[in-house]
Amino acid sequence: MRDLRDQIDGVWHAASRLSSGSGGCCVMFIAAREGEGTSSVAASFALLAARKAQKSAWLLDLDLRRNAAFAAFEDGFARGVGRPGRAYDASLRTEPIYTVSSPVKGQSGADVANKLLSVHEIDRTRLLVSRFRNELLGHGQRVRLKSQPEWWSRVRQAADWVVIDAPAVTRSSAGLSFVSEADGVFIVVRADSTGPQEVAALRDEIAASGGRVAGLVLNRMGSDARFADRLAG
Repeated sequence: MRDLRDQIDGVWHAASRLSSGSGGCCVMFIAAREGEGTSSVAASFALLAARKAQKSAWLLDLDLRRNAAFAAFEDGFARGVGRPGRAYDASLRTEPIYTVSSPVKGQSGADVANKLLSVHEIDRTRLLVSRFRNELLGHGQRVRLKSQPEWWSRVRQAADWVVIDAPAVTRSSAGLSFVSEADGVFIVVRADSTGPQEVAALRDEIAASGGRVAGLVLNRMGSDARFADRLAG
């Protein structure tokens, strides 16, 4: 993962123009296939949002099994930013945005399936980064994401910005399941390898799933990283 904060001004300005019906603004970053740099863009944007936030920004990594965003902050990928600190329960006193195939027992023997998603403060910032507690799952237990409008409403009340890092659609449909929750969706494209047909196909999938495409992020053009804040026809 790379720190791209000094290269995404266009994306920030495009996102700042989005309107939110209630509470904080929610944006999603998604790509057609893996290796496009989506997590770098999402984490870098989340750091910018946290710097400008009055309350906080939440970075929600939908790839629950990998926790790549949390791991990147643990590894210190961003200059001048601390490591993950105190953890908070991300259930927000409502049903979570996932289901587990069978009960998850805590040390007391109680079912803790609704408490598996946490958010951690990133030291010296107003950023909260999600982490899914996979270590509490038993062998064969499966996790599925689900629609939960009340959770999204509450997270918008808790944060000024909600930034969704979605896995590539070739790997998982998780992002498409939640595009309708975002005020705007940015498609991340490795511009030196991804064709316009793939971009157009993903744009159509997002629209068919109830999402609104807010722009195109052109990543890794040649040896550089350049960005556009609009989606070309």
